[in-house]
Amino acid sequence: MSPEAPSAPRSLAEALRARDDASLAALLRSRPDLITPVPTDLTQLATRAGTRASVLRALERLDRFALQTAEALAVAPDPASYETLLGLMAGDAREEAVAAALPRAVATLREQALVWGDDERLRLVRTARELLAPSAQHPSPTGLGPSVQEATAGMSPGRIQEIVAAAGLASTHDSVSAVAALTALFADRKRMAALLAGIPEASREVLSRLVWGPPYGQVTAEPAAHLRRLLDLGLLLPTAPGTVVLPREVALHLREGRAHRAPEPLPPAVEPAATHSPRIVDATAAGQAYMALATVEELLKDWDEGGPAVLRAGGLSVRDLKRTAVALDVPEPVAAFWVELAYAAGLLASDGEAEERYAATPAYDEWLERPAAERWARLAEAWLTATRTAGLVGGRDAKDRTLSTLGPGLDRSAAPEVRHRVLSLLAGLPQGAAPAAESVLARLGWERPLRGPQRDGEDDLRTRLARWTLSEAEQLGVTGRGALSAQGRALLGAPAAGPAAEAPEPSGPGDKLPVHHHRLAALEPLSAAEQAVATAAASRLLTPLLPEPLDHVLLQADLTAVAPGPLQRPLAEMLGVLADVESKGGATVYRFTPASVRRALDAGRTAADLHAFLTAHSRTPVPQPLAYLIDDVARKHGHLRVGAASAYVRCDDDALLNEILADKRAAALRLRRLAPTVLATVSDPATLLEGLRAMGYAPAAESAEGDVLITRADAHRTPPRTAPEPVPEGPPPPDATLLAAAIRAIRAGDLAATAPRKPSDSALAGGELPRTSSAETLATMQAAVLTGESLWIGYVNAEGTASQRVIAPIRVEGGFVTAYDHTADEVRTYPLHRVTGVAELAEE
Repeated sequence: MSPEAPSAPRSLAEALRARDDASLAALLRSRPDLITPVPTDLTQLATRAGTRASVLRALERLDRFALQTAEALAVAPDPASYETLLGLMAGDAREEAVAAALPRAVATLREQALVWGDDERLRLVRTARELLAPSAQHPSPTGLGPSVQEATAGMSPGRIQEIVAAAGLASTHDSVSAVAALTALFADRKRMAALLAGIPEASREVLSRLVWGPPYGQVTAEPAAHLRRLLDLGLLLPTAPGTVVLPREVALHLREGRAHRAPEPLPPAVEPAATHSPRIVDATAAGQAYMALATVEELLKDWDEGGPAVLRAGGLSVRDLKRTAVALDVPEPVAAFWVELAYAAGLLASDGEAEERYAATPAYDEWLERPAAERWARLAEAWLTATRTAGLVGGRDAKDRTLSTLGPGLDRSAAPEVRHRVLSLLAGLPQGAAPAAESVLARLGWERPLRGPQRDGEDDLRTRLARWTLSEAEQLGVTGRGALSAQGRALLGAPAAGPAAEAPEPSGPGDKLPVHHHRLAALEPLSAAEQAVATAAASRLLTPLLPEPLDHVLLQADLTAVAPGPLQRPLAEMLGVLADVESKGGATVYRFTPASVRRALDAGRTAADLHAFLTAHSRTPVPQPLAYLIDDVARKHGHLRVGAASAYVRCDDDALLNEILADKRAAALRLRRLAPTVLATVSDPATLLEGLRAMGYAPAAESAEGDVLITRADAHRTPPRTAPEPVPEGPPPPDATLLAAAIRAIRAGDLAATAPRKPSDSALAGGELPRTSSAETLATMQAAVLTGESLWIGYVNAEGTASQRVIAPIRVEGGFVTAYDHTADEVRTYPLHRVTGVAELAEE
């Protein structure tokens, strides 16, 4: 045995014990589920790292080549040497690109504790081998079948000897040696080539159909001669009646030693489909950002007085989504995106009343007061970090229920990571370059090949999330013409574009990338603090690209007003009350009608206020028809007063009330005269107001004190609501502080668990807590104080939890021992009555 052999780890726990703190930190950072909660020692950490759920999660986060390497180890002998693995990955020809990339893949598997051992004895953790090794129920992704030893496990010794003889091998006294001889034959390239040269062409054709998998085939009870020849030589082995399999060793020979038909050592490059001027990209994205703000404002303005009802199961009905899409003049999937975005940003929510409806939140009013760039940045940050996924609307959940907008079941934990990664890939391209969507999807598929299995020909979830990200980023103004904008790059936390940003993709596994490329290659989104800084930077970059709001409109003689650009908020709000929007685009056209003027008067404005407002904000003289319209509506407005009787109408002109009573259209209102100037009805005031307005009158509502009620469009708001919290995908990555504390605790616990003890009848073997009497415990503690030696103790805390610790006693008095606790790395005091026993540590 070589002198290095004794130092080789015998278990995953020993391999972890040999790691330094930086290596352990890398493991815990890549697999955060391993420290939730923090393991007591490295043995428990190794056990947790081998659980099925944890291993499966780790496998899902491997790139395609690292996963292919793990799959090759699953079909290799256990343990396998690095040379054996290299042969399986690079084949007999030793493909250079594969050979160059393999060390990095093995290092990745080692770092994530999926592989342990030195290069002479590489071991895949048992759970990973079980998940990736071939079986009849779960074929291997390599397409390989069972080994000769596995395939002949249930075969009779006589049949095995017949195969050995047919293959030209010497007979043996036992099946084990016979199987070993057959395996050696199939693994020997020269002897195997000679054996295959002696079989018919039809037999070789059968092998060629099975070589890349699936390795199983069907045969009849009386197989043809060419099949019989393969069975006689053991080149096909029976696994069940009528079923045969191609042994792994035979397939590897036919494949020239390769476990995979097409190893993929390098990620596919993200190819630019078009290149635009960066200035045009930023301007286009800014225009989209402005339209995004206008769309969200229009949506919430439409819901100002109470939006659609909340379904019993939660969310919007299909009919309400259609109405919203018509109001926004967008397709329904796009309308669902804007509704979900406003919800994710905390701008709308359910009002929580008995008849629940959706409405704007108080945060919406605060949002409106902010500069346009800050409002966009808030929407963009909410989109980037949200787990709710609007693209799922209209699909079906696991219980075959339709997924509705704002309803349950739309959270997908992978969404923030995919959005971040897609934008990272765009940021890695030269400035102004728009990628081909398929190349982005191919790259994501290489990085996470196990995420989301396909079913029924449908793209996996990660692919669909990537497609939605590209579309939504364009709608939101994060990208322009398919290329990442300057504000989108800042939102991502990427450095400003420049010569370094245009560095090419690495051409080989050994190439070193610029620092920012390493940052962009990170799959995790930014932390909350980093994202806040990035969002502020994006807002600053967008500000000069947005158009300046105007303080004027152009009034026209046809009772319309033209806004040649975005208007200042007070002007836009007042004009939105005084007129109706007739058309949108580069310029917005407003139309004045009797109903719109009456709406402004209902809001507390007088005719003089309206004339002064139009004069102050129009670059053209106020047209005479518009002035007449305002005066005519104002002259009639408020002549009638409506209150609660259930409702009443009062008017100083009794002739006008007589006219109303005589009108047949008033029959449905069921009015009756209470006094010469008062009519009453059982209808509520709102119904009475609508009825009189439909008859051509302009009544005003009044309070119980007789004051005119002023109605505002933004009267209905939900109680204070917080934006929905993203649903995390497993434990979050630990920060540096948590990692340092966890590693220190694990090391200390491992010291206590593995510290050598002196043989003692009172200390139980196998790591169990020592048991000594109170007198023995006290005497040993007092002796350790004098000698300065460390002790191994068993301790039970106030909650009854037992643990083992290594302490150096400093003082024993009053029923307590004060000691330096190596496990906690601090001085602590323990009640002696809670110490179950004590043992001396062996001298090293």
